[in-house]
Amino acid sequence: MRRPPIALLSGLGILCTLVTVVFARLAYGLVLPTMRADLGLSYAEAANLGTVTAMGYLTLLLYAGVFAGRFGGKRAIMTGLALAATGFLMLSVVSAYGWLLLAMVLLGFGTAFAFTPLISLLGSWYPDRRGTVIGFANSGVGLGILISGALVPALTDAAGPAAWRLVWGIFCISAVITLVLVTTLLRDPPRHSEAVSMRHGLASIYRNPHVVVIGAVYGIVGTTYIVQTLFMYSFALESQVNPITAGRLVAIMGLISVFAGPAWGRAADRIGHANALLICMLISFVATLLPVLRAETAVFVLHYILMGASISGLFTSILAASTSTVKPQHAAMAVSFVTVFFALGQLLGPAAAGLLIDWQQDFRLTFGVSSALLIIGAILGRYSRKFVTS
Repeated sequence: MRRPPIALLSGLGILCTLVTVVFARLAYGLVLPTMRADLGLSYAEAANLGTVTAMGYLTLLLYAGVFAGRFGGKRAIMTGLALAATGFLMLSVVSAYGWLLLAMVLLGFGTAFAFTPLISLLGSWYPDRRGTVIGFANSGVGLGILISGALVPALTDAAGPAAWRLVWGIFCISAVITLVLVTTLLRDPPRHSEAVSMRHGLASIYRNPHVVVIGAVYGIVGTTYIVQTLFMYSFALESQVNPITAGRLVAIMGLISVFAGPAWGRAADRIGHANALLICMLISFVATLLPVLRAETAVFVLHYILMGASISGLFTSILAASTSTVKPQHAAMAVSFVTVFFALGQLLGPAAAGLLIDWQQDFRLTFGVSSALLIIGAILGRYSRKFVTS
């Protein structure tokens, strides 16, 4: 069977990532202020909406991998996009809190069903250029952050208090368009005759030390990345960085990551996924440690530049490495397995960081701990090379 053009797969990967990762999960923080004010939600209720999305995502991660192995990645991605579109549509029209909770759960389900099968499908079509196609797909995160960061404030200024409904409506339209494109243009790679069951598939993953080590590294990345996303901006403001400058630094990080993802993917295919992972982990370590040592504007500029240059490389290298030592029919399950570690890190990281910040009334200890975790991740990344060469 002739492989689809890499440009087509990369474009569809970018769109799917933009819709199911950025619009369905990351953009909630931008929509939240006007949504909370218009509906009269408490901060606890607003936080619970984000929590149920994460729980929905975590709950179906492994099943989504099994589903993709049995019925094909394309069908799983279509299911995920349909669930996300339904959640977006509900958010654009409902006001009752119970319905809002259901809508946010659907967004989590959608991300689980779409993103991890997407990564395994891309890698299965181009195993020799796995890092490149996954890198392009991950660049959709940076692109989505830029789009969301421009779209949400502009609509809020133009449409007033109810602008958040319009935002969710636009996200719904984008999900439907992406679903149509995926249905029309995306193809599954050749199927394997060996049946895929959760019991046998997970048993093979559990017994694969390379996948387990990569999962541990991804858990560290999930923990440190969410802490950086939530608290580094506040750390910059506490360090007397101008708020406008701090906001621009975040945007610069997103812009750099758009181009860094494909670049790291191509580099990983040439020098090895484990080597690329090690380099990116060390860059992230330096970026995280710098503000701990000297908290001033120039240092934060360097931090955001280095993070923009490395974070996409971390995601790309990890996701590509997770499927490099498993059977093709188990690839989706391997991606889902390591992503469980990432999701758990994202659940536990903010709570632990919040406790440390409240205890010290300072951010340095929190990011010092993050730096230590990144060094452990670098060591594990280097250790993972032995399983690939053997």
